[in-house]
Amino acid sequence: MSGPLIALTGATGFIGRHLLTALSARGYRVRVLLRRPVEVPEGASSAVVGDLARPINMAAGLSGVDAVVHSAGLAQAMSGAPEDDFRSSNTEATRRLAEAAHRARVRRFVFLSSVRAQTGPSAPEPIAETDAPEPTDAYGRSKLAAEQALAQTGLDWVALRPALVYGAGVKGNMAALLSLARSPYPLPLASLSGRRSLVSVESLSTAVATVLQAAGPLDRPLIVADPDPLSLPEMLSALRSGLGRRAGLVPVPTPLVGLVCRMTGRGEIFDRLSGSLIARSDELAALGWRPAQASPDGLAALARNSAA
Repeated sequence: MSGPLIALTGATGFIGRHLLTALSARGYRVRVLLRRPVEVPEGASSAVVGDLARPINMAAGLSGVDAVVHSAGLAQAMSGAPEDDFRSSNTEATRRLAEAAHRARVRRFVFLSSVRAQTGPSAPEPIAETDAPEPTDAYGRSKLAAEQALAQTGLDWVALRPALVYGAGVKGNMAALLSLARSPYPLPLASLSGRRSLVSVESLSTAVATVLQAAGPLDRPLIVADPDPLSLPEMLSALRSGLGRRAGLVPVPTPLVGLVCRMTGRGEIFDRLSGSLIARSDELAALGWRPAQASPDGLAALARNSAA
């Protein structure tokens, strides 16, 4: 292979595994930066072992690299983690890697941030990058601080802020929603009207490819979200459609649904998915990005493939 060389962090994680496959398929050579000696993931052209908290091997890892795609970090699902842990893993590690990339004369740094760097778990109006960021938890604050650190490095950088990501191997709230869709019972969720933006991991991968190829400098965050926000009933209907089943949703007053969810240990899922969070990707679309599929089709495919 003779394509541009990409250094990828987080290649063993949910998003990173998909990025490795997608970038390799597009002709990029991908050097994975690993925290510990493990088998080199399939699709990687090379690997370097190093710790972002102590970047001893970063000079070797970034030698000859055209761009960095940084997807490693402490996930939002680790909601019980202390704020210092988010700051260390998501902010300081990103800053150190970016500084090493600047010394290595890397052309562009692509950071996998989050829509939570922009807002809390819900928002009354559609959000865009031009809105003042107002993260409400340690995870979102750590991602925003990492973006701000990137802006001070002198690198050509871009931070992708994906909405809720779904795809094969997903964990967290989306995995719990898929489990709920698989249940054989009718679900009392038909009355929930809040709409949320989603993005498939395939569409996120095309967004990474888009910003890698875009003329620079970029030097800004970009929201990544499918254009068709869905309500929770629509998400479940799409998932059950992929399983070959009817939606099986019945109307129950929303406050009662919230009470039952909290009593059964699903309160966090209810809080995160019942409110509205609509994100706009106009700036990314202006660079030529198009989602790989519509959200209902992607959710149906996720459920169908998970049952195979």
